[in-house]
Amino acid sequence: MERRRDLLAIALVLGFTVSFALTNTTAGLAFIGGSDPLTVADARFTFTALALVVILWATGARFSLPRRDAYVAIALGVVTAVYSFAILSAIEKLGVSLAVLIFFLFPLFTSLIVAVMGWEKLTNTTMVAAVIAFAGLALTLGVDSENLAVNGIIYGLIGAFGLAVVSAVSSRVIRSGDSRPVTLYIVTTAAIVFIALSLFRGDFQLPQTSEGWVGYVGTSVFYAIGIIIYFATIAFIGPAKTALFSYVEPLFTMAAAFVFLGELLLPLQIVGALIVVGALAAAGLAGLRKR
Repeated sequence: MERRRDLLAIALVLGFTVSFALTNTTAGLAFIGGSDPLTVADARFTFTALALVVILWATGARFSLPRRDAYVAIALGVVTAVYSFAILSAIEKLGVSLAVLIFFLFPLFTSLIVAVMGWEKLTNTTMVAAVIAFAGLALTLGVDSENLAVNGIIYGLIGAFGLAVVSAVSSRVIRSGDSRPVTLYIVTTAAIVFIALSLFRGDFQLPQTSEGWVGYVGTSVFYAIGIIIYFATIAFIGPAKTALFSYVEPLFTMAAAFVFLGELLLPLQIVGALIVVGALAAAGLAGLRKR
């Protein structure tokens, strides 16, 4: 029984980490094929919202939230729209590997936010990990700094901070209840924001190649799968372990970017990436042991 439970936990972890890695990589394919961040975000969040509606309806779960929680979830949906557009723009400017590496500073930003808000204490391990992670990121970006788009780096940092805000605040809304209605409110709000912006702009930049369409559809499907499995993993093994295991996602993303997009980091950039991921994993493991 215990062995079966462990195997299921491993399967869930692999499921959401690989899905998120493929989400980012297929977004890169969509951009190469002629699409843009706003059009990709339209499809990604609309598909995810519809998938959640079907799941909630099929399982007989409730759709509504208490009024206060609903307002907070809607606000988080707006923040989600901002950070999602930012990370997609970073991928467009920097490529998948570097953009996701910057974006994955969000666990450290989350720790800083909850410490400032007084929800948790900021440990020495987290502070040391933050310094090491930023040093590793500086090494990765500094190797090829002449070819880096500064606005891409800014987009990546905005994306990381935005997800940190959503992660920190949503945990106060979800509490110990069902996370799916909260998630539905968030992704539906984000979908409405993106569709409204696209209608205002009046230009849906759909892919112009078959590979672009594969990426356009793939990023939506993999994002929905990743989100659903991610919350299932939290329910199964808890948020602490889930967050810890998610630190391997940048490595999966880099591998997928190499296989499908031909992206390859320079040797020193790979060292820097490993430093970042190692620092994040160490901070997560220390927090798990403390709990």
